[in-house]
Amino acid sequence: MKQSVSLVLSSGGARGVAHIGVIEELERQGYEITSIAGSSMGALVGGIYASGNLKVYRDWMCRLDKRAVFNLVDFKVSRSGLVKGNKIIKEIKKIIPDINIEDLPIFYTAVATDIKNKKEVVFEKGSLFEAIRASISIPSVLKPCKFDDMVLIDGGILNPIPVNRVKRRNNDLLIAVDVNSTISSEKQATAKKLSNQVENELSYLSFIKQKMYNFFPLLNSGQYNYFTLLSQSASLMIQQISAMSIARYKPDIIIEIPKNSYGPFHFYKSAEIIKAGEIATQKALLEYQTKKQIYEKSFSRCLCL
Repeated sequence: MKQSVSLVLSSGGARGVAHIGVIEELERQGYEITSIAGSSMGALVGGIYASGNLKVYRDWMCRLDKRAVFNLVDFKVSRSGLVKGNKIIKEIKKIIPDINIEDLPIFYTAVATDIKNKKEVVFEKGSLFEAIRASISIPSVLKPCKFDDMVLIDGGILNPIPVNRVKRRNNDLLIAVDVNSTISSEKQATAKKLSNQVENELSYLSFIKQKMYNFFPLLNSGQYNYFTLLSQSASLMIQQISAMSIARYKPDIIIEIPKNSYGPFHFYKSAEIIKAGEIATQKALLEYQTKKQIYEKSFSRCLCL
C-alpha cells in the first residue's frame, strides 16, 4: 500500500514552479498525494495537479522563453497593479477546467487575503479557477480579485505556507514545501552574481522597475526606494511567518528551495526550477527515510533488552 501524503505548497513566484518537480518525484517514489493546500503559486500548481492537468501545464511552462513570458504580461500601470492579468488568466483557463473544488478527486484548499476586511480567506469549495485567481494576485503587480464583498490578494501575505489548512487523514505524512527557504546552497555562494543576473536577464521586463521608480522616488540615502523597501520588507515577513508556521505545526518532512536560487520572474527557467524541486525532494526523502531506519533499529534494540 502506498504511503499517503498531505502536501502543503508555499507561495514564491517562479520558484513555485519547483512544486511540479516535488509532486512528480513524490509520485515516482511511490507516495500517494491525497490532499493539497497551497498559497499563491502553490495554490496554482496544486490546483492544476488536483484537476489532473499537471503534465499539460508542465509542458507549457517548459516551452516558455523570456519573450513568451513578456508576451503574457498585459501592462497597465494603475493604482491597483501593473498587470491586468487578462493574458495570464486566458492561458490558465486553457489548462485548468473551471470545476468545483468539491468535485476534485483529492482534497484541495487555496488561501487568499481579503485586504478590504483584513482577514485570510480559505477556499474549500466553489470554482477552482476563482480560488486560484484570487490566491495569485500579487500586490502591486497583479490586480486584486473582487469576490462578493471582498477584495482578494495573494494568499502569501497572511499564510505563505498553509500547513494549518491542509486536510489530513490518519497515518498520512505531512510534507511542506518551502520555496522561500533561507538555507544555504551552492547557488548562494554566487549570490552577488545571481542578483545581477536577476536584473540583467529580465531585460524585457526592466522597464517595470523604472515605472515603479517613477511612482516611488529614491530615498535620501540613494540606496533604496519605497518599492524596494516594500518588496524586501514583505519578503522578510513571509520568511518569518513561514518559519513560525513550520515550527508550530511540525511537518514530517520539509522540502526546501533556497530563496536566492531563482528570481520571482524566472518562469522561462521552468525546466531548471522543476529539476531543483526534484533534487530537493530526493534529498528530503532520503534524510527522512534514513532517520526512520535509525529510529526503527534503535526501537528494536530496546525491545530486545
